[in-house]
Amino acid sequence: MDNRIRNKGLAGKVCSAEEAANLIKDGMTVGTSGFTPSGYPKAVPLALADRVNRGEKVQITLLTGASVGDELDGALAKAGVIKKRLPYQTEKHIRDCINRGECQYIDMHLSHTPQYVRYGFLGKIDYAIVEAVAITEDGHIIPSTSVGNSPVFVEMAERVIVEINTSQPLDLEGIHDIYTPKNPPNREPIPISRPDDRIGTPYIPCGPEKIAAIVITDIRDNVRPLGPIDDVSRKISGHLIAFFEDEVKVGRLPRNLLPLQSGVGSVANAVLGGLVESRFENLYCYTEVIQDSMFDLIDAGKVLMASSTSITPSEEGLVRLYDNIEHYRKKIILRPQEISNNPEVARRLGVISMNTAMEVDIYGNVNSTHVMGTRMMNGIGGSGDFTRNALLSVFTTASTAKGGDISCIVPMVSHHDHTEHDVMVVVTEQGLADLRGASPVERARKIIQNCAHPQYRDMLTDYLERALHAQGKHTPHILNEALSWHQRFIETGTMKIK
Repeated sequence: MDNRIRNKGLAGKVCSAEEAANLIKDGMTVGTSGFTPSGYPKAVPLALADRVNRGEKVQITLLTGASVGDELDGALAKAGVIKKRLPYQTEKHIRDCINRGECQYIDMHLSHTPQYVRYGFLGKIDYAIVEAVAITEDGHIIPSTSVGNSPVFVEMAERVIVEINTSQPLDLEGIHDIYTPKNPPNREPIPISRPDDRIGTPYIPCGPEKIAAIVITDIRDNVRPLGPIDDVSRKISGHLIAFFEDEVKVGRLPRNLLPLQSGVGSVANAVLGGLVESRFENLYCYTEVIQDSMFDLIDAGKVLMASSTSITPSEEGLVRLYDNIEHYRKKIILRPQEISNNPEVARRLGVISMNTAMEVDIYGNVNSTHVMGTRMMNGIGGSGDFTRNALLSVFTTASTAKGGDISCIVPMVSHHDHTEHDVMVVVTEQGLADLRGASPVERARKIIQNCAHPQYRDMLTDYLERALHAQGKHTPHILNEALSWHQRFIETGTMKIK
């Protein structure tokens, strides 16, 4: 263990997960490592949940980088430990608690969270719990497969609990680049002009005096499976690659494109994976999550460098990462999410953002978080950070859901996450709508014609034409009918009613 805990004075801080969990008291605010779900603490949260399940009352406000695994969100939600949660989640039990009103949830842009913490908007952080591969001689923390908000939590917390996870390879050391911006009015430009620029330290600054406990564990990341690249995803990817090729032909993009950002999940993984068979090469990525398709691109020699805040592969991808860590470490940089998702850097680099939508309306507004406008799915994540600051912003979705019973192209989204002002391109398996330079009515015609499923195209066209004869002509709507698209599904389970 000497190669994991290199500061000799910290040997006395090693304790059991149960002893560390006893440090967490009712009413505390706890910030943890972890990002979609990678590099999150496991042993201490499980011990805390067990403590509550045995009858003790403890409720906390839980802050993370993004989503985390069942050992953290799931175990604590089932035990009733989490009274407030932010900024992003995907685990079923915490989602159910949120939608039942048992846990208050703050859905936030991921780049905003560290600022809120550092400026004191969220109150005091009592404890940071951070998964690490090692602690340096000076008491600094070398994180594992994600960085997320760990640096700001360590900086602002009263005390720190470190989980040394021996299942995470020491070879991850050197992959991280930790940079912390100063607060205004002393903030300086972030000195990143290329995705492969390194500007910080390979560890999270901490110091031994701040570390309250060290727990040794070997619980692996509870990563999620990625769906296969199906016909819908393959068509979406094909439309997008053809669009990129046209942009290169007319001189709006260079031959190696611009730094790519891709969202999380099976569709996003498939869209990025489509580039493996494309003619594009010498690619850079400036994104927040690295999934299996990024390994494919690296192995194909397509990617020069991928900058991110987390490595979040499938189970098979995790084995692939560990078996080839020396190879992938040369092509990946992991940064804090306030840098990976920073609007200043995204705008400077000219990032091409590609994110997934739950539904898109005919004017290009996007709902990426709420089912039928009220039930939280996961959260906005980093999609807004990139969309509003990208040189080219793209949203992808299948044209229908629930076996065709729901159109994902609707007259009006049931919840707004990304407005028509920020969305430049919409892609479904039906086709692609380039919305740049188009007025609202022009956008509507493009989206209906190119992106809507044929079985809903006439309904949407009929709605638009009748709305044009109503009072407003700029962004025509018949409000009661626009909302009825969602109400019809709630009442009947289908959108096939006029």
